[in-house]
Amino acid sequence: MSSLRFTALQELSSEERKIGHYNGKRITSMFNSNVFTGRTMRENLSDEAYKSLSASIKAGAKIERKMADQIATGMRTWAEERGVTHFTHWFQPLTGTTAEKHDSFFTIKSDGTPIEIFDGDALIQQEPDASSFPNGGIRATFEARGYTAWDPSSPAFIMETGYGKTLCIPTIFIAYNGESLDYKAPLIKSIAAIDKAAVDVCNYFDKNVNKVTVTLGWEQEYFVIDESLANARPDLVMCGRTLVGHSPAKGQQLEDHYFGSIPERVFAFMQDFEQESYKLGIPLRTRHNEVAPGQFECAPIFEEVNIAVDHNSLLMDIMNKVAKRHKLKVLLHEKPFAGVNGSGKHNNWSMATDTGVNLLAPGKTPRTNLMFLTFFVNTIKAVHDYADLLRAGIASASNDHRLGANEAPPAIISVFTGTYLSQVLDEIEARVKDKFNEQDEAILKLDIHKQIPELLMDNTDRNRTSPFAFTGNKFEFRAVGSSANCGSPMTILNTIVAETLKKFKKEVDTLIDKGEKKEVAIMHVLRDYIAASKNIRFEGDNYSEDWANEAAKRGLSNFKTTPEALDAFVTESAKKVFFNNNIYSDRELEARHEIMLEEYVKKVQIEARILGYLCTNHILPTAINYQNVLIANVKGLKELGLNEDAYRSQMNLLKAVSNHIQQINDNVEAMIEARKRANNAGSAHKGADMYCNEVKPYFDTIRYHADKLELIVDDKMWPLPKYRELLFLR
Repeated sequence: MSSLRFTALQELSSEERKIGHYNGKRITSMFNSNVFTGRTMRENLSDEAYKSLSASIKAGAKIERKMADQIATGMRTWAEERGVTHFTHWFQPLTGTTAEKHDSFFTIKSDGTPIEIFDGDALIQQEPDASSFPNGGIRATFEARGYTAWDPSSPAFIMETGYGKTLCIPTIFIAYNGESLDYKAPLIKSIAAIDKAAVDVCNYFDKNVNKVTVTLGWEQEYFVIDESLANARPDLVMCGRTLVGHSPAKGQQLEDHYFGSIPERVFAFMQDFEQESYKLGIPLRTRHNEVAPGQFECAPIFEEVNIAVDHNSLLMDIMNKVAKRHKLKVLLHEKPFAGVNGSGKHNNWSMATDTGVNLLAPGKTPRTNLMFLTFFVNTIKAVHDYADLLRAGIASASNDHRLGANEAPPAIISVFTGTYLSQVLDEIEARVKDKFNEQDEAILKLDIHKQIPELLMDNTDRNRTSPFAFTGNKFEFRAVGSSANCGSPMTILNTIVAETLKKFKKEVDTLIDKGEKKEVAIMHVLRDYIAASKNIRFEGDNYSEDWANEAAKRGLSNFKTTPEALDAFVTESAKKVFFNNNIYSDRELEARHEIMLEEYVKKVQIEARILGYLCTNHILPTAINYQNVLIANVKGLKELGLNEDAYRSQMNLLKAVSNHIQQINDNVEAMIEARKRANNAGSAHKGADMYCNEVKPYFDTIRYHADKLELIVDDKMWPLPKYRELLFLR
């Protein structure tokens, strides 16, 4: 009997259940309790310091050194009252996780007097080692210096870990020469770009608009399994997904898990991580069972995109920490189990003005509807023109397992608008001619508001197969992976929409200068954009083979693997759009391309090594032991003088086991040789291609034979927790 697997099962049946609850507390009483909010700022800062910080948050105004010292002192006072002893610059390097280096408030003066201090210098800037994080060659080992710089627009917070509390300062992370090495710095630049471009276009309709804010509501899917069972699986420990494992007889085919009753142990975990999230200002609103067994989802209220990205990164960290209290394991990998749905992170994106208008919500008058159509059509045009870049933004080794697997959108980028709005766009395209006449101007009086019931009905039955779907007052980017940092796809989306809006304004202004009415000029350009982006719109089943064929006829790309998708980052088109909007330099783009290729190589390399280890150290020894049992059985029956019919079944089993053993052994050896060749490819791009096309194909072959052995070998001998245990026991 395998000790790890069965010990874990025994612990599962005997362990004490940890119950989480709110203890009668209202969510509002704990919300933001560990955040340096506007109200907290007001209570702990002088009027001068408060006004300086508020101006920086609202308008990006520079904070003077004198004010920074005052803000730091007020922040430390607030934190120390809550038992905080250390602070850290909390940032999001290109590792996919968050990073932090803790320093204490404690220091010693020249005369030996111990004091607590936190000044403006420590608040504004720190110096982590830039060469120790992914940098794509921007920083060499002997050029270690990098900087974290305070982002005042995202509030500081107190993180509680065990019995310790740390003041966390959200920051960007840049190299010595200013190149961005994180997700936040480019995101902030993209926010500024779309704000400027969107305000300029909004002013066609409302001169009172001075600011446009991008909003994001993410939906986080995840799996929860027992920690002991997870620890008995080397692949889950090292890769976050199962590399072998036969599908259980019951998976998700009965459709009985989705929105079902939440298991008590998972419910306790949910309440616990929700409380930690509320303290940190993460406005979680929903929780429920997802489609696959063992899969769940949570989602917050929409927030400004920079804060939403910070909160999602923070939440993933919180979930992992809290799960340990409950002896559970959270799996954020996009495809931890074969044969059941994987996990995504739907990014619901929209734009809102400082006058209170959602730019992607139909209005009540022809003027506001024209404004809605303007931003609606420009977004579709942006997705059409830069579809390859959007695809690159959600590419990863883990998301490759999910995209197009009849549970998630395919790798083909398309836009779903719904039947009603699709008809509106078709009508505009058909009716708006080169020259307007009085009858054609009737199109300007489109009263979409009267059709709101139709529109809402249409988008309630939304297309869940679409990677980029309009859902009533926002676009839902459904192809983002569950483990991804939202900052990357949101930076791309903000940038391409900003670029499209800038071009739109230039074209409209040109027509106005030629004497066209403003509304007529807008409709002419919208008509051109609708016609030019028509191929990206698709209302049908994105999973079907027919769509793949149709998409190819339309000229849409279908990058099925990460290495080929990532090349979109270094095209001239990508470099131009990022440079024009001050997001990335050519060097930064080339570096990020290199980083992502290296990450792909490392992840597939680790999986290949773990798969080889599982086979040679767990599966093959177990199969050989069972093979010996069969041999002894057959030999004993022969010695009794029985004919072959008496042990034909055992012989068939023996042949099957022997064949699977041989196939696993041969393919593991071949995979190791392919891995060696890939390791010596000479470049990150060639190495990624070789790991994708020469190493990775062995995974499925090896898995097939390992899973067949799982069905044959005596259950008491099998060393790895099985899917039925991982997915259904908790």
